[in-house]
Amino acid sequence: MTVRPIRPGDVPAVVALVRELADYEKALHEARLTEEQLTGVLFGDSPALFGHVAIADDGARPGAVVGMALWFLNFSTWRGTHGIYLEDLYVQPEHRGAGLGKELLRTLAGVCVERGYSRLEWSVLDWNTPSIEFYRAAGAVPMDGWTVFRLTDDALTEFADDRRTR
Repeated sequence: MTVRPIRPGDVPAVVALVRELADYEKALHEARLTEEQLTGVLFGDSPALFGHVAIADDGARPGAVVGMALWFLNFSTWRGTHGIYLEDLYVQPEHRGAGLGKELLRTLAGVCVERGYSRLEWSVLDWNTPSIEFYRAAGAVPMDGWTVFRLTDDALTEFADDRRTR
């Protein structure tokens, strides 16, 4: 199995994988990522996103990008160090069970250890039992007592505008 950092030529395949993941999570209508956007955040002057891809070594599509991990840095004020926030981890269904997902996650854990980052974090949908079992098998624990909050779209704009009208 091969896992390596994303290269510019991988961008179309990674965008397609993001769309597959969104479809799996029943939210394809929310996936708006373009190749231009992904290229800019990965390879622009100040990269804000990082990633790795899993490459097929089998006979069906050798050399094809069949999995990906997209991540960015966060910071723990309690620990005083950066960490990695894993935004997306996805391996195409026909390539699951071969260890690619585990190798992608292990690669990010290695980045944390090598750089002195104190944690690797991500979110998973409550109904996604296969992923939850996969993460538990890797030794990850759920952060009980924490709820993710998010402002997007109209709520984000309205909240920001409210500040300006005061």
